Amino acid sequence: MNFDIAGNNVYAYTAGKPIQPAQPTVVFLHGAQHDHSVWGLQSRYLAHHGMNVLALDLPGHHRSTGAPLKTIGEMADCVVAVLDAAGVARATWVGHSMGSLIALDAAARHPARVSRIALVGTAYPMKVADTLLSAAAEREPEAIALVNAWSHSTLAAKPSAPGPGFWTWGGNQRLMERVAQRNPAKVFLTDFDACNGYDQGMEAAARIQCPVLAVLGQRDQMTPPRAAQALLDALRENGAPVTVELVNAGHAIMTEQPDALLDTLKRFVQD
Repeated sequence: MNFDIAGNNVYAYTAGKPIQPAQPTVVFLHGAQHDHSVWGLQSRYLAHHGMNVLALDLPGHHRSTGAPLKTIGEMADCVVAVLDAAGVARATWVGHSMGSLIALDAAARHPARVSRIALVGTAYPMKVADTLLSAAAEREPEAIALVNAWSHSTLAAKPSAPGPGFWTWGGNQRLMERVAQRNPAKVFLTDFDACNGYDQGMEAAARIQCPVLAVLGQRDQMTPPRAAQALLDALRENGAPVTVELVNAGHAIMTEQPDALLDTLKRFVQD
């Protein structure tokens, strides 16, 4: 499904299902240099089990046109505009990495549009190493290779080859390369700068009352569980119901533990 947002096309995968106003809606938000396809299993399952699904390509990523947005707040506002265009009043927001900051920001600034949030592979602050920022600015292929290596806890997640030609490590590498090839802008650097510059996390935590799920990878080198602890504590202290699930995965939780993540999301969104 395509939406005209501020003169640009924003694409949302719906698993081939039309949006039904009577059904609950789940919005899926990808991380830096990714697109909607990282949510393939989770989005398709929910769409075929009584829920509307909008798995977005953020502006400048894969099928969505325009320049990549520069701040987490701008991304959150764009997603609200997509909900408006789709005729959806409220949704569960599920975000991975950068996407988790978008969900967090939206729950604080647009509470009427957010019923609950799931933060997958999250951290706050989400600081990016100088090595990665430099590589993203000057040597993007190197940045892609570094993040791909650091995102996986193993070279071959089990099952490493569920079908001919399938490889989680190689697939993620090619996905990030594809996003870069389709947009001449420095998408990776813009995404990294947005994560690095987001400083509203604790203010957001003080305003959020909706249920929060955090799914964290025990072997995550990019956003290790300890890096989310202060944020989760702040959410709890301010009254938000917080559930934490730890899974045996690195940062690429959607591909290393797809079934475990799906089971956790099913319980959360159907509660």
